[in-house]
Amino acid sequence: MADDGFDFSLGAQVPLQGSDGQTAATQALASAAYRDSPVEDILKADNEWHKSKVTKGRFSLFEPNLGEAFSRAVQLRTLGGGRGALIQSFGMEPRSVVEHCLAATRIRKERDKKLTAVTALTGVLFLPGLLIWLGVFQLRRTLAGAKDRRSGALGTGLLLAVAVLAVIFLIRLPFTGVLGWYLRGMIVAPVVGWWLAKRICEATAKDLRARWDALLSGGNAAAKIPEAVPGNPGDASREALRQNLEKLTAEQRSNVVFYAGPKGILGMGTRWGSWQLAEQLVPKEAGKEIHQFRSYDVIRAIHDQMKLLERGPLNSGGFPTPSVKHWIVSAVGEGAGSVSRPEGQDVDAFQVKSHEIQRICNHQQFGSGNRHYLGVQFTLWDGQLVITMMITVTVLHETLRIEVSGYALGPVHSLFSSKPSPKTVTVAKTVRFWETTSRQLPLVEPREAVRLAVRAPFTWYPPILDHLGGKLTLPEPFGLRHAWSDQPWRHRFMADDAMRAATPVLRVAHSAAMRVLDEHGVDTGGFGSRSSSLIGAVQDPSPKKVDAYDA
Repeated sequence: MADDGFDFSLGAQVPLQGSDGQTAATQALASAAYRDSPVEDILKADNEWHKSKVTKGRFSLFEPNLGEAFSRAVQLRTLGGGRGALIQSFGMEPRSVVEHCLAATRIRKERDKKLTAVTALTGVLFLPGLLIWLGVFQLRRTLAGAKDRRSGALGTGLLLAVAVLAVIFLIRLPFTGVLGWYLRGMIVAPVVGWWLAKRICEATAKDLRARWDALLSGGNAAAKIPEAVPGNPGDASREALRQNLEKLTAEQRSNVVFYAGPKGILGMGTRWGSWQLAEQLVPKEAGKEIHQFRSYDVIRAIHDQMKLLERGPLNSGGFPTPSVKHWIVSAVGEGAGSVSRPEGQDVDAFQVKSHEIQRICNHQQFGSGNRHYLGVQFTLWDGQLVITMMITVTVLHETLRIEVSGYALGPVHSLFSSKPSPKTVTVAKTVRFWETTSRQLPLVEPREAVRLAVRAPFTWYPPILDHLGGKLTLPEPFGLRHAWSDQPWRHRFMADDAMRAATPVLRVAHSAAMRVLDEHGVDTGGFGSRSSSLIGAVQDPSPKKVDAYDA
């Protein structure tokens, strides 16, 4: 039984990224943890089935950027106490993404410690002046966010007017002594604090962008999370984090998936094609009975034959080594907001045991309950394309039915594949004014430094920032891969790969089944002719919405 008290770790292991070395999807999603773009950008990556939600807070000055909101939401959803079941992320390694979210959060916390010290020395000690400046920045930010251009210009003019008044106030201050110096410090200290904060933020922004670029460039950008390594046996928080990461890995290896109607199998994509072979079981010789066999006997023969798919008569490259696995498919509603994994003595570390798999395959073929499928999965395009062919065998009365269904999970949205671009401005040269030159701008704008400095003292308790600035809510049922995947049909070669896999898999499934039937005294004549016609029909497959029944 998989519960919170179980340690899922397998001992010392070599850390791997992605599935079978496939890292493109993993690194693309991990790069979101280091991004500094607006949080609303992630809404562009939502597909038709899964929608994220950005909740606005009370003050725009506290709102998070994409990296901050993404890291917070992913950590809370995958490592938080009492979290719900996760959907597997095929073709990638979700643990690596979560570790990068933890690493990005740690970098920001180190920055926020410095900013908090700066805020305490130059802001809290001169609180009235700090509140005045923050009020002006909040008003300017509100006006700048308005659609009316005049409002944005008014906000900038207001800030300049306050700065001019502050200079006049410093020169013509009517107070002397300690009070006079304090009033002067009240105006100057927050400005000095802003300058120091800007330098701190600039250094951290360069570090985060370097990691973002390294991930998408295929460089060595390992996530460093010392907080997941217990320092002593009594280090409860680090041990809890380590176990949660191991639990995430164990759930990724689960052999239970969920069917959500037109959405297809969650994590595998929609069902784009289905081919069925059904024929009556007739003895080979008249007067004799068929030797008894079960559905699992046919499935086991198909399983063994599928393991040899990468072998062919010609040295032409062909199939890569597929992942052949027994799956238990549980049906959930199309609009289900959550899923739950089976528990009990037949489940160990999220894996349904072998004897229960055989029982489901042989007996749960009609009516309610989970179903058994044999999955043949190809991870291609450096993890950006996942093709899954699902095979099921049912025997009802005297009819044996073999069904092969195709599922395709496309690349993650292009938003996650965009590299950081430097901030530059084009200006005219001083002497040769007819020529222009590009000038590098700081990564952190003045208002961004103010936003980070204001948020810094509250990072010790993130729910406060969620209330003040807003948060990102992830689509449910949540899985890192399927939530932001595109359809592969717009990419010509990906579509070709998906459709080309259908015919060989179908042939192997039929030939293996025919061999088992022949060995058990079944007349395979009807199966053979029907298989030939089905193979002819699948020569020119085209993707369809198989689960969108027109009824």
